[in-house]
Amino acid sequence: MLHGFPDFWYTWRHQMAGLAGAGYRVAAADLRGYNLSDAPQGAGSYGMRALLGDVSAVIRAEGRQGATVVGHDWGGAIAWQFATRVPEMIGALAVLNLPHLSGLTRELAENPEQYEASAYTRRFQEEGAHEELDAVTLARWVSDSEARPRYVEAFERSDFEAMLFYYKRHYPREPYRAAGPPEARVGCPVLQIHGLEDPYLLPGALNGTWEWVDGVLTLVTVPGAGHFVQQDAADLVTRRILAWLPR
Repeated sequence: MLHGFPDFWYTWRHQMAGLAGAGYRVAAADLRGYNLSDAPQGAGSYGMRALLGDVSAVIRAEGRQGATVVGHDWGGAIAWQFATRVPEMIGALAVLNLPHLSGLTRELAENPEQYEASAYTRRFQEEGAHEELDAVTLARWVSDSEARPRYVEAFERSDFEAMLFYYKRHYPREPYRAAGPPEARVGCPVLQIHGLEDPYLLPGALNGTWEWVDGVLTLVTVPGAGHFVQQDAADLVTRRILAWLPR
């Protein structure tokens, strides 16, 4: 299970308990630069090949040759790429609140509302943007008052510059142009869950996902849930993942 920004492995606490209780083996990683994971210096250390290598290493460390990969936000972006670039190691893919890159780039180019919603990413791509971040501010989104101190502690251990390397290396840059067909289609089953109140990644980017997936696509939209749908609708997300997982 792969988290996004700004987050760490603990975001999956509800789903981990439900999945483990159902008999599944679960591993949730801190991405590079976050919490207890290493934060190698330089943007070059955050290329997609390195990030995919981290996912492969976690799977092998668990003694497995493949896994179902679940990702949210940047973890979802990595998971989409893992499904097309390391297909031999993924049995199924679940992505939360991160549309396929082809859908996102189309919306950035053609939808003014998505352009405005992504204004923060353009700030993050500026030189020195990480200097404006702090742990307390990054944890403000956490509505669970008991969990928030854990987030502050995790972010104090994290590398803010590393966090923003993901945006500098992988988020589309202006001028935005709709992408052509992806080089490779996703062949495994896909579960896509999207909180409809996400102010950053609007649901219009979900349109056309079926054009980039050859496997069976299951799309679940969640009214009333925001960007962090795995916490906003924790029980529903856990139930949907359990109902979808291949037995």
